[in-house]
Amino acid sequence: MTTLYDKLGGESAIETAVDRFYDKVLADETVNHFFTNTDMTKQRQHQTKFLSYALGGPHQYSGLSMEKAHENMNIQPEHFNAIANHLKATLEELNVSDDDIEQVMEKVATLAPNIMYK
Repeated sequence: MTTLYDKLGGESAIETAVDRFYDKVLADETVNHFFTNTDMTKQRQHQTKFLSYALGGPHQYSGLSMEKAHENMNIQPEHFNAIANHLKATLEELNVSDDDIEQVMEKVATLAPNIMYK
């Protein structure tokens, strides 16, 4: 079975998507404050591994749980939705098919309870 990871183009494509995604996030004043004290090189690497794993790639994810990673951030629905919209826009820019974008967004939506209000 072909995974979303494979369909999207593997690790180099995920890295490109993560870079473009964070360019959008850091330009968005409604959410960029969450990353003020973040090592963005490390964050981009971490996110690439996480997304690769989440989309069926070969990487094992060994980072913090979603709850721990977002602890004390008090992320509200508008923040979560802004970030999700930046991801969707990034995938659209990279010419990912609508069906694949929908699958990615469904996976992201399942993370909301572990990220918001923590």
